Amino acid sequence: MQLFETEKNPIPDGAVVGAINTPDGISLRYAHWQAIKRPSKGTVLILTGRTEFIEKYFETVGDLRNRGFGVLVFDWRGQGGSTRMLDNPKKGYIEDFSQYVTDFNTILENIALPDCVAPFYVLGHSTGSLVALLSEPKEKNRIQRMVLTSPMLALNSLPFRQSTLKYLCGTATVLGLGEAYVEKGQLSMETRPFEQNKLTSDLTRFQRNREFANAHPKLVIGGATIAWIYAACRAMDEIAEPDLRAQLSVPTLLIAAGDDHVVSTEAAEELGDYLPNAHSLVIDNAKHELLQERDEFREQLLAAFDAFIPGTV
Repeated sequence: MQLFETEKNPIPDGAVVGAINTPDGISLRYAHWQAIKRPSKGTVLILTGRTEFIEKYFETVGDLRNRGFGVLVFDWRGQGGSTRMLDNPKKGYIEDFSQYVTDFNTILENIALPDCVAPFYVLGHSTGSLVALLSEPKEKNRIQRMVLTSPMLALNSLPFRQSTLKYLCGTATVLGLGEAYVEKGQLSMETRPFEQNKLTSDLTRFQRNREFANAHPKLVIGGATIAWIYAACRAMDEIAEPDLRAQLSVPTLLIAAGDDHVVSTEAAEELGDYLPNAHSLVIDNAKHELLQERDEFREQLLAAFDAFIPGTV
């Protein structure tokens, strides 16, 4: 296993890179770094979004290490440098989000606990934020606090209700069409024009990520499959259940983007109001990928992290 870089996205010094197998035989690529500033304040586990990979977070790794944290990042099954789930490696596919929970548990038990400095914090994005919440009932005694950006609690900008999307994707999956792309599924990072992207308003970071994807296309996947969307809808419904919400007790900061056209900002605010140990914050005018956004938005996120995670300031 190795990490990849470009001139504008160099590998941070001191990376420890490897792979670990899950109980169901999936190889997960991971990388971790020690804190630059001493003494270490613990380790931040970054849970990435759908389509993403370790290298996309090199800048954030540096931000956290300079704050005195070690950092651990890994690729979910089906993307980045981890085992792909279909013969077509570009297709984003999962059968059930419990498989992502297995990925997180595998990394936490086999890499974080033995090799990284406690206490442990979670920094999640989108899909990763949803998986963090799904994992919390099992992992809450190991995680001190969580900062979840653009959490995927409900989808945004749909032409019909999400329940209808779930029904349609579920029916198609039962009929054997789960591996098919959703509309425009093959459009990936390296071909997406900046003017049409829903993820960031930062041209420099967008171009950096696109240039990296062009240089290392094997790390990149395209759009979601029907089965992935069906699994995501079921997972979002699970988080909405009062029985599961009653098990969510880790102090959590939900940071939403005010101009998010991918997931619902209102759903993040609602969950922040509902959970007694959670708070929500909206960064006005920012798009979905807050850690890839312009400095004016990104600095608001990091300031909120500093205020929420003990020992940062």
